[in-house]
Amino acid sequence: MSSVGLWCVLFISVCYWVEVGGYANGKVTKSCSSMEPHHGVPAQTTQSPFHLATNTTTFSPGDRIQVILSGTSYFEGFLLQARDAANQDSVFTVGTFTLIDPMRTQLLTCDKQQGSAVSHTSDARLTEVVVIWNAPKDSPSVVQFVVTVVAHYNKFWVKLPGPKIYQPGVTSHPPQSAVPSPSPGHMTTTSNLPGPFVSNGCGQSKSCLLDPPGCDPKHPHCFFLSMSSKTSNNTSVVFELSGPADGYIAFALSWDTWMGNDDVYMCVKVGERVSVSAALNPGRTHPEDQSQKGLSSVSWRLADGVIQCRFTRPVKLTNQHRFDLDQDYFLFLANGKAQYGNIWKHSRQPLISTDRKRITGPPETLRGTRGPIIMKMHGALMLLAWMLTGSVGTFIASFYKPDWPNQTLLGQKVWFQVHRLLMMLTVALTIVAFCLPFFYRKGWSKYAGVHPYVGCCVLSLSLIQPILAAFRPSPESHRRPIFNWTHWGVGSVTEIMAVAAMFLGTRQSSLLLPSPWATHVLIGYVTWLAFFRLLLLLQKHISFRKSLGSDDQQPILSNQSELSTLGSLIKSLILAVLALGNSAFLIALLSSIANI
Repeated sequence: MSSVGLWCVLFISVCYWVEVGGYANGKVTKSCSSMEPHHGVPAQTTQSPFHLATNTTTFSPGDRIQVILSGTSYFEGFLLQARDAANQDSVFTVGTFTLIDPMRTQLLTCDKQQGSAVSHTSDARLTEVVVIWNAPKDSPSVVQFVVTVVAHYNKFWVKLPGPKIYQPGVTSHPPQSAVPSPSPGHMTTTSNLPGPFVSNGCGQSKSCLLDPPGCDPKHPHCFFLSMSSKTSNNTSVVFELSGPADGYIAFALSWDTWMGNDDVYMCVKVGERVSVSAALNPGRTHPEDQSQKGLSSVSWRLADGVIQCRFTRPVKLTNQHRFDLDQDYFLFLANGKAQYGNIWKHSRQPLISTDRKRITGPPETLRGTRGPIIMKMHGALMLLAWMLTGSVGTFIASFYKPDWPNQTLLGQKVWFQVHRLLMMLTVALTIVAFCLPFFYRKGWSKYAGVHPYVGCCVLSLSLIQPILAAFRPSPESHRRPIFNWTHWGVGSVTEIMAVAAMFLGTRQSSLLLPSPWATHVLIGYVTWLAFFRLLLLLQKHISFRKSLGSDDQQPILSNQSELSTLGSLIKSLILAVLALGNSAFLIALLSSIANI
């Protein structure tokens, strides 16, 4: 394997190791309440091949009940709990478990109760798990077992309902049917919200945040948030929230532009109804302490592909961890998929207000952005490095050595000095741009796909090039051709991978460029480069053939030097046109980044 390939494999291996630390060891206490794996993909909605069973249907406090998880196929992970069957919305566990096979299963602490849940110990494939549930003294009259099962990373089922067991004297009921799945297409569901929201009064009687700016809240692709004081003395605020009815729409009050320690309000589609609630977001995790406490006059509407909800909240809430509304906050507006009332990670970067807003302040029309400044800088610097400085630098080294043979600058040939300056600038821009997403994400992104891996390779190859150049042999050395071919090969592979990274980067949720417009611009840029490269390769081939023919013939043109000078001027003009064209494509993409 060549040194280039070894470096690529090394960087991809390191990057991949960083990402997949995951929960293969079963330490999933962060998922105790939601029982969601947080793998970045929705749960399965098809019939599960796994099921729970118990060795009895009745129990008394202090009994030990055998619980069996099995299936018709293998599974790699699970989370098993017992809950109060009478309170379907409860996230609190009931009782504790005892292990039968500690090598494959382990106890977890949920709700500060040691041993109240069971999970896997590794990603080894399982076909059956057997544990013992210990009924507590204060057990509810009906207990139901629930389990989340992971077949593999991208395929899992959340909160599969298991059997119910009853205390003596409690009449058993037939199994409850599953929550009905949402109806496809446009629908209208009766609620106490009489009609769709309107943007009339934004900036006059209420404050509004819209995306795209000026959109109509009746439209499924319009994201709308409004705030208005309900009383003249500003003791309560009315919120209106609207967006596509794909799953949920939510907004948050935040002290900064980073997710974490935020006051969240959600409208979640549950079948043909809408659940409105408030929650706290401790970090880049699932919201916690979800409830409707403090919210009043709640109403909603689900119609024509749009989910809308309205509620009132006091400016100050005592004995609750809600934010006071007479302070200045950044506003977050996000949406994503939901299944049976459980929400998934937002499908695109949240809309964040450009400035803080006092919720009880005067009415105004707010502006927001879905592209964080630091990620915009990442995209802009990478595009500048590989669409302009790097591209022009490689063209100079490949085609312009014969045109500037004798001119020197600071003791070196002009072509070499210009090439080295542009490529050093390219490497510096790449290093800075590469680090920015890590500062923003505070680590490795689990949802960026293959883009960061390609970026790792681009950075590694970019660092290899100057190292190779520092050890280049003299022009007279017999090893110089080996260096020339290696340097050219590494540079070509780097440029190709940089272009691939640009195509992949246009679809990243943190910097989502207009589609398919951005892809078409990049295709145009690649075509533009290919045309000029073929043009200059043809010119280089013709010049080489002429030089071979002139070795055995006397020049018959007295103005041969003038023709050579004219050819150099034409090539210099081609280089200028190439740079201008590259700049035009670059500016087009930079303008899109600025407008996100």
